[in-house]
This record gives sequence, structure tokens and C-alpha cells, in this order.
Amino acid sequence: MIVRGAVLREMGLAAPYAESRPLRVEEVELAPPGPGELLIRIRAAGLCHSDLSVINGSRPRVMPMLLGHEATGEIIHSKAPGFAAGDIVACAFVPACGTCASCASGRPALCEPGAVANTTGALLTGAHRLTTPGATVIHHHLGISGFADHAVISAHSAVKIDPSLPPQIAALFGCAVLTGVGAVVNTAQLRAGRSTAVFGLGGVGLSALLGAVLVGAHPIVAVDVVPAKLQLALELGATAAIDANAPDAVDQVREATAGGAEYAFETVGSAKVLEQAYAATGRGGTTVTVGLPHPSQSFTVPAVSLVAEERTVKGSYLGSSVPSRDIPRYVALYRAGRLPVDRLLTATVGLDDLNEAFDDLAAGTSIRQVLLF
Repeated sequence: MIVRGAVLREMGLAAPYAESRPLRVEEVELAPPGPGELLIRIRAAGLCHSDLSVINGSRPRVMPMLLGHEATGEIIHSKAPGFAAGDIVACAFVPACGTCASCASGRPALCEPGAVANTTGALLTGAHRLTTPGATVIHHHLGISGFADHAVISAHSAVKIDPSLPPQIAALFGCAVLTGVGAVVNTAQLRAGRSTAVFGLGGVGLSALLGAVLVGAHPIVAVDVVPAKLQLALELGATAAIDANAPDAVDQVREATAGGAEYAFETVGSAKVLEQAYAATGRGGTTVTVGLPHPSQSFTVPAVSLVAEERTVKGSYLGSSVPSRDIPRYVALYRAGRLPVDRLLTATVGLDDLNEAFDDLAAGTSIRQVLLF
């Protein structure tokens, strides 16, 4: 079938994207699903910094690629047990095979075949279902390619959800919420009363803040450079908001947390910000990094602090989540009013508006914009 989707053919084009137009809406051929796959009609797809990182080249991927990985949709045709036409699913951006060593140990976010598929721009089976009319392969983005009206995905990327959930909210659970809340409850296993700092208040960072509020962390310090995001963080439950551009920002965090946060979360994807988060973490504390910097970046810490202060640095990918377990839980918490992820939604946009929307994301003027079909 022919679908319309936003294809990236070259990374690193200069901003503003409204002028350079890195994303081009094209008609592409979508092949039918194979065994274990689903054809879904995309209802909504969030614009995430991970998409922007591919556009600007800081997260190198194979080209050309149809972007979009934070999506929800309705199954049109299923070739996988447990899924049927009419089911509404949220898409998780790591297709977990369920049998590799990582999956068998309860860590599907680290699925080995899933990582290979995502790196090569394929589905979990290694197949490509997107081509140009001339039969040139269009690569899948993290097994989803949600910036199109239809997609073929592995059933291992799909989690059935409440069909009455508004699609612009449902989409958020596949990345922002899964990653941010998961970093708090799964990776850090944050408990009530623990001091917390969140560096970066995009969709993932504010989801982490919501997770910290959910579990009763205190105090909760929000750090960013955008005043409107700092104000929103206070409205969502942060006890302090600090401008990351302030020369004494780290000292302010340490003061607000009585000597350093017990848990600090870095969600920007910047080695410099990770160093800030580590410096703001107290003795015996844990620094959790969620962002995805360019592979060439590295960060430096005083090596002696790891031992003398019993410090921990932990990575968190996909919020260390089990999507089939966690997405329904987070949806239920949203329904109960305990996880107000709707506050993350900045705007809805159309397929032809994506370049301008990514300018807004790059400028920090939006939290989560959602492509709505």
C-alpha cells in the first residue's frame, strides 16, 4: 500500500528547519506485515528529542529513514497471536525478542536482537517494509516509523492499551513517560523522602519529575534554562526551580538538597549536563543518565569520589522498563489522576508542519508536540 510519511534523507542540515526542510513528506510503499508483525493505522506520534538528534546528526542513523518512534495506533491487520484488528496499541521503541540473555534476565530494554534491528533500521526480523516507488529501502526508525499514516511494526514493539485514551495522550506513554517515569521507579527505584534533582525539563525530564512526585520524593529540584519549563515544574510538584545557566547552579542544587541530591537525573543528552548532575549529587548518591549524547562525547568525574563517597552512576535506557507491564500501569495512574502526563502536551501538529515543529523543539519552546492524524 502507498502511505504518506516524513522521510529524512540527509542528517545535519542547518536550522532553521522551516527553511532547510530536512523532513520531506513523500509517498512510500509499505509492504504487508510478515509473521509476527502488525499493520497499524497511526493515530498520533510524539515529537521527541531522539528524533531531533537524528535530524541534526548527533544520533547517527542509516539513511534514508522515515522518522517517528513515540506512537500509538489501531491495528488494521495482525499476523501475530494476541493481537487483533481494532486493538489500540502504544509502541515501545525497543522490540524485545523475549528470548535473548537480556530479555531472559528481565531487561528487555537491552534486547540484543532489538538493538541490532534498531541500529540497522530494520524490524526485529531484519526485514524492511518501507521502500520508494523505485524499490529503494527506506529504513525504519527504532522499529516504528510513526511519522506516517500507517506503519508495519513487530508485535514485540506493541502494547495494547485502553482504547478510550485520547491518541495525543496515548502516544506519550511509548517514550516520554516510559523513559522518564521508568528511570525513577525502575532504574533508581526512588523511594519516598529521598532528595532528587532533575536536569532537563523536556518530555522525558518532566516525566521523571512526575515520577518523583508520584513516589513521594522530597525535595525535588528542577533544573533547566527555559523559564516557562521551570514554572511548569513548580506547578507539577517541584519544590525548587533553578536556572541551569546560573554560574552557581550546582551549588544551588546542593543547597536545596542539604548537601547534594541523593538522586540526580540527567535527561538532556549532554556530557556537560551529566557532569553538572554528578557534581550536584551528594555523598552516597546516585546519578542516573537518560539522555543520548553524540557517541563522541565523554564525561569526566573525580575518580576518587566513586570510592571515597560511594557514588553510583547508572544508565537508564527505555526507563529500564518492561513495556507490557509498565505502560498499562502508567496509563492506570494517569486515569487515577496521579500521573498527569497530559500537562506535557504543548500542541498538536499536522504531517506537513513537522519541520517548523522541530524548530520549536530545538529552541526549547515546546515540551511535547504530537503529530495527530
